[in-house]
Amino acid sequence: MRSGFVAVVGRPNVGKSTLVNAFVGEKVTITSAKPNTTRHQIRGVFTDDRAQVVFVDTPGIHRPRTKLGERLNESAFAAFEGVDLVLALVEAHSDIGPGDRLVLNHSIEAARRFELPLYVVVNKIDRAGANGTADQLMKVSAVVDEIGHGVLAATTDAIEYFPVSARSGKGVERLLDSIIELLEEGPAFYPEDMASDQSETDWIAEVVREQLLSRCHDELPHSIYCRVTEYELPRIRVEILVERDSQKGIVIGKGGEILKEVGIAARKQLAEGIHLELYVRVEKGWQGRSEVLDRLGF
Repeated sequence: MRSGFVAVVGRPNVGKSTLVNAFVGEKVTITSAKPNTTRHQIRGVFTDDRAQVVFVDTPGIHRPRTKLGERLNESAFAAFEGVDLVLALVEAHSDIGPGDRLVLNHSIEAARRFELPLYVVVNKIDRAGANGTADQLMKVSAVVDEIGHGVLAATTDAIEYFPVSARSGKGVERLLDSIIELLEEGPAFYPEDMASDQSETDWIAEVVREQLLSRCHDELPHSIYCRVTEYELPRIRVEILVERDSQKGIVIGKGGEILKEVGIAARKQLAEGIHLELYVRVEKGWQGRSEVLDRLGF
């Protein structure tokens, strides 16, 4: 058997979590159209008779505006250490912007420093079409060469490029096969029936946050944090933190409508018979307070 760890990095909203879910074959990390949905490293585990591949899903690398943002970046950068391969994602249908350059620069530097292979994955090819994907592959290759010559020219010679659609699955199997071929022989790190290292309580909190993200205004997603505070089956209580009193009203909704919708949608993803209680609490400015971030595990 072959085995190894693969870091999946990219700017916010590039499709990292969707790709990890596609590799594993089930939902192990939440997804959303909102940036910075992933806030912690989450390991998705793929196992078959050939190999066990542990995919490390990471927060989106970005230019932080809060202490929380700084810690999310630190978590993403930490994923470069101790892995066997880096997957750096860019979008097929968007320009290679400053955020992508930041990701590629850090990925190339990590490949040089830790002597890692690097795959550049051009995701969302279903939205770009064949011609658009071909153009993007040429553009990103040119950017990688430009960045790489400033870091270490030899590194870019070993970089490989893979066009995929994580959402439709196109190109994912080819990418997975290449990853497996690259890994060395080794033992399995997790039981073969294990899909993620995420605890059940963390998963439940994330499911609730996912439903909130789909219903919240643009300014709210970064201000929301969810955690399980009571777990006595079949009763589970999830606390929802926001930063301001005005946000509390928005999350609850008129007559509790939003919170009710979130609870109904979240329960559908949990075991039958679970009694889910949701409670909203204000923790003023928690994103910028180091002591609160420490307490929340960031």
